Amino acid sequence: MAKTSIAAVSVANEEEIRDQDRARVARLRASNHWTKRLALMLTLVGPGILVMIADNDAGGVVTYAQTGAMYGAGFFVPAIILGGFIAFAVQEMTVRLGAVTHRGHAEMIWGRYGPFWGWFSLVDLVAANVLTLITEFIGITVGMSVFGVAPVWSAAAALALDASILLFLRYYAWERVSLWVALGNLGFVPLALMAHPRWTAVATAIGHLAIPGGVQAAFLFVVLANFGTTIAPWMLFFQQSCVVDKGLTVQDVRHGQWDTAIGSLFMVMVAVAILLLSATLMSGHSGPANDRISQIIAVVGRHLGTTGQDLFALGLVEAGTIATIALTASTSWAMGEAFGWPKSINLPAKVAWRFYVPGLFGAVLAAAVVLIPHAPLGFLNLTVQVVASIFMPAALLFLLLLLNDRGIMGVHVNRPWQNIVAVSIIGILVILNGMYGVSVVVPKWF
Repeated sequence: MAKTSIAAVSVANEEEIRDQDRARVARLRASNHWTKRLALMLTLVGPGILVMIADNDAGGVVTYAQTGAMYGAGFFVPAIILGGFIAFAVQEMTVRLGAVTHRGHAEMIWGRYGPFWGWFSLVDLVAANVLTLITEFIGITVGMSVFGVAPVWSAAAALALDASILLFLRYYAWERVSLWVALGNLGFVPLALMAHPRWTAVATAIGHLAIPGGVQAAFLFVVLANFGTTIAPWMLFFQQSCVVDKGLTVQDVRHGQWDTAIGSLFMVMVAVAILLLSATLMSGHSGPANDRISQIIAVVGRHLGTTGQDLFALGLVEAGTIATIALTASTSWAMGEAFGWPKSINLPAKVAWRFYVPGLFGAVLAAAVVLIPHAPLGFLNLTVQVVASIFMPAALLFLLLLLNDRGIMGVHVNRPWQNIVAVSIIGILVILNGMYGVSVVVPKWF
């Protein structure tokens, strides 16, 4: 009885806080003064920018750097730009789903398709999140090692920051702090300009779309890794839960779409900057410089000096930190939604401790793996991105089914062109996964 009472109080607190947030938004929307309209926009942005910049995580930074070193800019700059459109198309659907239903992604799957598919999606998500968190702590520990900080201390500091803002800030403050952290991601843009890319050579390479070495298993592996860092299962769960916890409604969908579009632009800009930096400084290099994160940093240092090396290392730390914040929250939201626990960052830890424990436990586990001596961190990074791309078709299929369920979405169901785009994305991922599988089993076919 006591447990039921606590749960009821928690739900009441969640709804009360969200009602207060919605009332504030309604007051801003009621005014036509430009200051109020600006305040409304600044209030509503957040989830889209966060999910997209967190997508340029430490694993993504290293993946783009390794890609540029191995294949240059020709094929992958257009691929990254296309990836930005794909990411927007996918994430925009989560905005509508969350705003219309006021339910998180995990809660929708469990409620609509039952425990079997609920467990299937939840296990996929949690496994992928823990694996991805490993790459975040790789980035954080390797980046901080440039400044002489031992891995155990940098991992502990990252965990402390993650836990502090999750446990002690309500959603709005958590989101604002996270956005400030995310701004550091833009530091890769001036870093790329410091490398002085040969723009004519870049344009020529893009025009020819040449693939050094041809389409082989290694190339398909890198393509999958780039897809895995552009769209990943955690992003669906994270942004939809953000929309719900923020209290957005159908009236806010347009702002949510603009928020996501701005985030997509930032994501592409930073990803292209990292690829150009790597292609300019490391293209043609062979051996471990293309595989080990610490040696990628060393190559940047040799060409751009201590300042360039430090900026790259700090960017790696920032990318790992913002993604750790997002992934931890994603796991907690999904577990809370699946099992009917209190599921809001607005709630204090003593009331909603079951909500906070899963995400933080996953982060601690990932940090512990990274501290294992002689772990193959560079190989592990690319592998994690490939795993994300393998899990993604199933996650997208659930999203597509929900967006076409008129009983849930009403007039906000997907339009035909949105379904075509979504099915095309699923098809591309399935084909690439299949091609990679064949290339491993029958390499002589490639």
